[in-house]
Amino acid sequence: MTQGSESQQDILANIATCVQTGKADASMNIPFGSQGQPGVAEWVDQAIAKDVSPQTIVADGLMAGLQVIGKKFANNEVFIPEVLIAARAMHAGMNKLKPLFVEQNMPVRGVFVMGTVQGDLHDIGKNLVCMLLEGAGWQIVDLGVDCAPEKFVTAIKEHPDCAIGLSALLTTTMVAMGKAVAAIRESFPDKVVIVGGAPVTDAFAKEIGASGYAADPSAAIDLLDKLLPAA
Repeated sequence: MTQGSESQQDILANIATCVQTGKADASMNIPFGSQGQPGVAEWVDQAIAKDVSPQTIVADGLMAGLQVIGKKFANNEVFIPEVLIAARAMHAGMNKLKPLFVEQNMPVRGVFVMGTVQGDLHDIGKNLVCMLLEGAGWQIVDLGVDCAPEKFVTAIKEHPDCAIGLSALLTTTMVAMGKAVAAIRESFPDKVVIVGGAPVTDAFAKEIGASGYAADPSAAIDLLDKLLPAA
């Protein structure tokens, strides 16, 4: 791929391809032998130069590429390392676009508070969900890992219109997920709370009173769109 007189469609396709391969910028030798060739950052610059809207770049470039990886991950065609480098590549593009979103004062889809539950220090799944939702227009409040139930409740008080996401990677910390949902429901019975993580199931989500279960980051977007339709 070379930069030059590509059409907007070609540039967006190149962005999506680079996200899938994990090529964040020209300095990366991913895939092997491609060092010096444009990556996501360079193609996003090209799209901006051609007056492609930030929303289009996100939807038809960055998200299009990451959604392909998300589906492959769900089908066990790729694994966490491939997802991580794809997410990193998408982040390179988002960093280019954030100033444009601020300049345009673009409305956000909503506020999404995300955290890994108490006793669990894993953040890969949480980070992927945050990144994907940010690309879909959500304002992210990342509470980090090992979050006590009170931390989620405090975050809701600070962001009353938010939706909440809970992550757990261990069967031993799923109990903490239930406690967190219970604490949230006690103060905010109607709050949208979605859950996910390797050991989590739809049945478990229903058992603990969550609003829904997302099997992967892409599913989290679809679930939030279902639970909180855009105005």
